[in-house]
Amino acid sequence: MDFDLSPEQTQLQDGVSRLMAARYGSLEARKALGSGPDGFSHEVWAQFAEMGLLGIPFSEAEGGFGGGPVETLVVMEALGKGLALEPYLATVVLAGGALRLGASAALKERIIPGIVEGSARLALAFTETQSRYTLSDVACSARRQGDGYVLDGRKAVVIHGDSAGHFVVSARTSGERRARDGISLFLVPADAQGVTRHGYATQDGGRAAEIAFSDVGLGAEALIGEEGQGLPILERVAEHAIAALAAEAVGIMAALHALTVDYLKTRQQFGAPIGQFQVLQHRAVDMLIALEQARSMAYYAAMMVEHEDAQERAAALSAVKVQINRSCRLVGQEAVQLHGGIGMTMEYLGAHYFKRLTMIESLFGDTPHHLRRVAAADGLAA
Repeated sequence: MDFDLSPEQTQLQDGVSRLMAARYGSLEARKALGSGPDGFSHEVWAQFAEMGLLGIPFSEAEGGFGGGPVETLVVMEALGKGLALEPYLATVVLAGGALRLGASAALKERIIPGIVEGSARLALAFTETQSRYTLSDVACSARRQGDGYVLDGRKAVVIHGDSAGHFVVSARTSGERRARDGISLFLVPADAQGVTRHGYATQDGGRAAEIAFSDVGLGAEALIGEEGQGLPILERVAEHAIAALAAEAVGIMAALHALTVDYLKTRQQFGAPIGQFQVLQHRAVDMLIALEQARSMAYYAAMMVEHEDAQERAAALSAVKVQINRSCRLVGQEAVQLHGGIGMTMEYLGAHYFKRLTMIESLFGDTPHHLRRVAAADGLAA
């Protein structure tokens, strides 16, 4: 199977890599870009829009560029290498993905052009304090009132929720709290009456928010997809998120491995670079093997995320997340061990790579969660 990128994909890769090198060339530059109240650079976000990055997954009819999972992989890997702070995952992959997969033509026409041009930023509000990784565990409710709905409830750890102009919110319109049926998705303006949010910094340098909805009135046009049928859309968005995070993790691990090997070549001990010691060479090779295993699974995710069979697709993406999580942990921990004390200091770039890998390991399901899903599907082979 040919895994080479097309000329257009290679051009995209080169363009994003150059942008990351120019804007995120050092830890000091990253700190400066994240020093604003929103935790990212609006100037860099505008550059994303100018390059067409924000319109990649949307069709040309929706105002985008008709890219696919491979183009998203290319972008996310480059953003990972740069440790980018901009809300690409939150706006384009998560909330934008929910609109792309489930919204009406009228709603797409109203919102997606703003995403593509960089003027609209969105966040997906789907996690609750009790839900952990169960997408169907939804206590937030939306009850009918006239032709519209009234939304009540709370959402937790909403990625980039403090700077979003709209939320895509999962709410229960019928059924018990953990029932698969009865979950609906709504587009909610962040400035709507009854919406309050508390933003905070996350451990990896990003931003998140706790969102509360109290008697928030919504029109019928706010509904994404059919009433009570929001869970399948949410599950598809989660699969696209896993594929995107896999690519981001590969970019981070590649950068961290290169940083570690360079350190082994320069750090002197007993009158020689510590990279000359065979046991440390073996550990660096273990990191490389884990990285390449993760890279293979990231490619597999890009192949399978649009697969027509839902069961095969779900099992494949869970298997991807298992390997990505394992590689994140091994590469991150080995990098810290091989660096010694400096590997955990806030003043060293490697520590920030490690923290982001640790966050990725928990996003959209940890290793035991996805191992159970793979086991329940009887593995990947029939």
